Amino acid sequence: MNAAIIFTLLLVLMLTGMPISISLGLTVLSFLFMFTQVPLESVALKLFTGIEKFEIMAIPFFILAGNFLTHGGVARRMIRFATTMVGHLYGGLGLSAVVACALFAAVSGSSPATVVAIGSILLPAMVKAGYPRSFGAGVITTSGALGILIPPSIVMVMYSVATNTSVGALFMAGVIPGIGLACVLGGVTWYRARKFDYPRMPKASLGEKWTAFRESVWGLLLIVVVMGGIYSGMFTPTEAAAMSAVYAFFVAVFVYKDLTMKDVARVLLNSANMSAMLLYIITNAVLFSFIMTNENIPQALADWMLGHGLGMIAFLLAVNIILLLAGNFMEPSSIVLIFAPILFPVAMKLGIDPVHFGILMVVNMEVGMCHPPVGLNLYVASGITKMGITELTVAVWPWLLSMLAFLVVVTYLPIMSTWLPQKLGMM
Repeated sequence: MNAAIIFTLLLVLMLTGMPISISLGLTVLSFLFMFTQVPLESVALKLFTGIEKFEIMAIPFFILAGNFLTHGGVARRMIRFATTMVGHLYGGLGLSAVVACALFAAVSGSSPATVVAIGSILLPAMVKAGYPRSFGAGVITTSGALGILIPPSIVMVMYSVATNTSVGALFMAGVIPGIGLACVLGGVTWYRARKFDYPRMPKASLGEKWTAFRESVWGLLLIVVVMGGIYSGMFTPTEAAAMSAVYAFFVAVFVYKDLTMKDVARVLLNSANMSAMLLYIITNAVLFSFIMTNENIPQALADWMLGHGLGMIAFLLAVNIILLLAGNFMEPSSIVLIFAPILFPVAMKLGIDPVHFGILMVVNMEVGMCHPPVGLNLYVASGITKMGITELTVAVWPWLLSMLAFLVVVTYLPIMSTWLPQKLGMM
């Protein structure tokens, strides 16, 4: 009964067009005042202790690093490097977009940032080269989603905060699925380009490849700084985030010199705004999680499922359906922070690995970012391509279907997520 009241309140507030973070906060406060005897002191205490986690500090640092790289010319150099490597194949510029998105995802941690940085440069180039605008839009929109799966990922940090799962293990767990999804999207791109005989670029010489690599190497080294530092134990994921922000600042301002010190203030302000918005969502989600636990809703759900004989396969199928439906209305951070505290205890009772469950949720978020009506990547890509959401939805279908097939594989083949962190001794 209480669960129905909570979710009805949340849904009503969200349908009014109210931001999700405020909807969460009002739902919790309304329920506490009207239906419980929980003292306000304990709510205030939970509010502060809930955001006291060291891992949360990684979020503003990764956002700052991503903004420095987005404005600092790193994307342009990565695109040139990707083009010299795969531009001569069928759909060369499309394949370059997939490779460039994967590389930029590994330094930015954000899907919308990846779509903007890569799409704003490559999409006009693809149209000029003779590719249909819908083909380029489909590639950019779906490949940009790699930003939350290939580490470092802000959404993985959110999941870690919500479930107390190791951020380092999650980052390493995202490597193989991230590369796998990039290959799947690249395969669809190549197949369609070959089928419709889209243009190919001249094969780059070794000298051109070396020059492009040399120019992009400063950006690529950030992957080594973050992943190498975490794996070697030199620093924690949070310290790696701080290092990435300092390194991105140094590269953008002093190496590539695409940013002046005057621009730095603007980047800092944008990053502060984004960080404040995410931290506000986290704060309200912490309260929502508190009320869920206080009312024993996750435990009741677990007991109901186990009592009706629903096992791991049925539960994972239900999780995918719930998260894909949620992706119609919410952005990834909100979905993770609302649903992880509810679904995670059930997953643990069924013996599902917490790291595998985290990667499964992230892949669901990726699919959700690319399908209507509220796919965040669709809206970002719409701004770049000047295409309507309906037209863009039709354009992304071939890639979106391949992503759904990949989701099924990740869901029922946990070794994809757990093999690497286990080999590195992180699980």
